[in-house]
Amino acid sequence: MSSLTVVTDSGERAPLLCISSPELSHSNPRDGEIVSSSLDEIAVSKPTLSDPKQRLVSLDVFRGLTIALMILVDDAGKAFPSINHSPWFGVTLADFVMPFFLFIVGVSASLVFKKVSCKPQATKKVLLRTVKLFILGVVLQGGYFHGRNNLSYGVDIAKIRWMGVLQRISIGYLFASILEIWFANDYPVDSSKAFMRRYFFQALAGILIGLSYLILVYGLYVPDWFFEISSLNMESRSPVSGYGLSTQTVNCGVRGSLEPPCNVVGLIDRLLLGEKHLYQHPVYRRTKECSVNSPDYGPPPSNAPGWCLAPFDPEGILSSLMAAITCLVGLHFGHILVHVKDHLQRIIFWSVFSVFLTLAGYVLGLAGVPLSKPLYTLSYMFITAGVSGLLLVVLYYIVDVKCFQKPMILFQWMGMNALILYALAACDLFSGALQGFYWDSPENNLVDITERFIQAAFNSKKWGTLVFVMLEILFWGLVAGFLHAKKVYIKL
Repeated sequence: MSSLTVVTDSGERAPLLCISSPELSHSNPRDGEIVSSSLDEIAVSKPTLSDPKQRLVSLDVFRGLTIALMILVDDAGKAFPSINHSPWFGVTLADFVMPFFLFIVGVSASLVFKKVSCKPQATKKVLLRTVKLFILGVVLQGGYFHGRNNLSYGVDIAKIRWMGVLQRISIGYLFASILEIWFANDYPVDSSKAFMRRYFFQALAGILIGLSYLILVYGLYVPDWFFEISSLNMESRSPVSGYGLSTQTVNCGVRGSLEPPCNVVGLIDRLLLGEKHLYQHPVYRRTKECSVNSPDYGPPPSNAPGWCLAPFDPEGILSSLMAAITCLVGLHFGHILVHVKDHLQRIIFWSVFSVFLTLAGYVLGLAGVPLSKPLYTLSYMFITAGVSGLLLVVLYYIVDVKCFQKPMILFQWMGMNALILYALAACDLFSGALQGFYWDSPENNLVDITERFIQAAFNSKKWGTLVFVMLEILFWGLVAGFLHAKKVYIKL
């Protein structure tokens, strides 16, 4: 079989697919162990990976950058609605956070499980870590903690939210890890054909999940349904006619709808999880139909439909299964990292694959498959996975190839302790705890006073909020650096 060649930096001609043996010459973690904080140690040298004492720093940086991005869009999104999650259709900066996390999980799984001697033991550890991650997600986002500006805590078990960010990540992690442990053939990879044979069943699994999603979304019938209006999904009494009723009926009776009230993703969550266990403040409340301040939250217009107050979980069951395909894309990128030895060859393969995914998503959008993060549509999955791959290419070239690491050190530290930063910063545990100490009234606390001071200094609530959030990211970067200096890494 003929092979494509490239000219390396030394001027020599080399195969475009330069395959290494299945086991790289570097140390492996214990079978089944997931090193989520310090990540998977792999060698990084020029032009190949051969030094066991170094690792892929760009993946740590990528994870830390994603944590910083999450803090930015969560805390500055109210001041800058354009970077907040898209109300329903479309993609904004915030809509890339979840795919970035899932992509990184896939890359990591391919590195950790590149060599597994005891598959049952590795599977046991994966299942245990999945359960722990899912439970932690329920604790953090199930409603027990009420977030910043709310000093109360506790949740009614009958209304606890079962799905969330960490829960979706745990599903993707389980999917990627099981595929890597059990469905990667033992064929030696010495050619592009052998590469495809080794990972054929993983690709097939991704295709089957995608097809199942499409069949369900476009084939299932969504009947009329109703929901109860409570204090959870109604912050204040709306002037809209009919909102004073205890229940609202949503008229559907359709197939293939991707609109907020009548899609199959919401139907499955209502049937399997129950209406009361879904997210009660969905993003479609910022649509033009539901908010006079769209794309920001605001009072509903006089002709707002009843479904504007309906619950919907953006990390629901069906959309999470579709999101797991993003982990599979990350797996594929990790396979290239494991088997392809030359920096240039990796960058070429990653770039081609990333551009293909991005263009595929764009074409699907033109063909009528809208971009929607709440539904995790096929077009959204392709575009966000492609952008994830392109960002990894850029970070890999800057950090691991050119060794331009000092400017990225804060993100590297944050990536090595991503879990604790997510809990303390993104879930507002730290700010909520600080707000428990106040002078005279709850709004006179260290967090709010600092933010108001910065807003006054800049004579702008909008730009003052942005500066406050940037300082917040810097603070957490330094906290992560302190933990790194003490060699403290929080992981499950």
